[in-house]
Amino acid sequence: MIDKAYVVKSSIFGTVVGDALGVPVEFTSRAERDKDPVVGMMAYGTHSQPKGTWSDDSSMIIATMDSFILRRCFDPSDVMQRFANWRSAGDYTPYGKCFDIGVTCSKAITSFLNGIEPLKCGGTREEDNGNGSLMRIIPGSLKRAVLEDYWDDNVLEDTVALIHDLSKLTHAHPRSLIGCMLYTSICHELIYGENRNLEIFVQDAISKTMEFYHNAWEKYDWFDNAFLSEIENNAFARINNVQSFKAVSRNEIHSGGYIVHTLEAAIWCLLNTNSYSECVLTAVNLGDDTDTVGAVAGGLAGLLYGYDDIPGDWLQVIAGKEWIDGLCHDYAKTI
Repeated sequence: MIDKAYVVKSSIFGTVVGDALGVPVEFTSRAERDKDPVVGMMAYGTHSQPKGTWSDDSSMIIATMDSFILRRCFDPSDVMQRFANWRSAGDYTPYGKCFDIGVTCSKAITSFLNGIEPLKCGGTREEDNGNGSLMRIIPGSLKRAVLEDYWDDNVLEDTVALIHDLSKLTHAHPRSLIGCMLYTSICHELIYGENRNLEIFVQDAISKTMEFYHNAWEKYDWFDNAFLSEIENNAFARINNVQSFKAVSRNEIHSGGYIVHTLEAAIWCLLNTNSYSECVLTAVNLGDDTDTVGAVAGGLAGLLYGYDDIPGDWLQVIAGKEWIDGLCHDYAKTI
């Protein structure tokens, strides 16, 4: 039987630490990182923040967790209101001020405040496929990934419904929904993949998830022409064969804000490293969207290696560490 409290703590702190490592060097180039690589927690830099400061990725995750804890269910309006309070009042931030927010997330919050239904606030255009829902999906992912019968048809159907709706709050294009589900399935396999080769259970997660989508057109009303087109074109095709994807060179891994690139980068870093610290440092040193690539990779690495593998000196400086620890404890009770 898995220890849910430890799983939550491992993945959430894995994410927050990865985020904080990337904040000082966000938007810097890979060439800059190659000349001056990140080797540990740094202060100031891009956003002029103290060491251990996390950004929008972690703020939106913490807001989502708090909503689940207090509401005991997924309440889309409540989550969106907390996102709005984060943007305007600095709730769920390290120091009482929102200093980093993506354009698509901000537009969705504005739509909600203007009276749009929360599940209709997310962008649906091709250009709305940033990584803003992937970076904050981990609370929903954990709620479903801890289920041992995850791949049961009925359980998987409920999982897809939750993950899709969580993503739709800000990112509603089918590509974003699929990316968040792929991440969630990998989380499940990492939790239950003990004593199996990492490549095998990442492959299982991707193959089974895409198989579900290929079969979904006959069963679900959300599977419309846009979804069919997305499945046929499959922007995630490069990760379909995990073994060959692992062998892709670093120069072929992109680390910008596009959801496909962020998910690819996180998986590639996980496959090509052997510890939590090696994984997140590899992710951050790809450059560009360093906080989010670090956060997404960190969530996976936290699940694979566990909280105890996260360097203690990194954890020590995380802003609001005790508060986040308490939220993890309370959130674990809800899943």
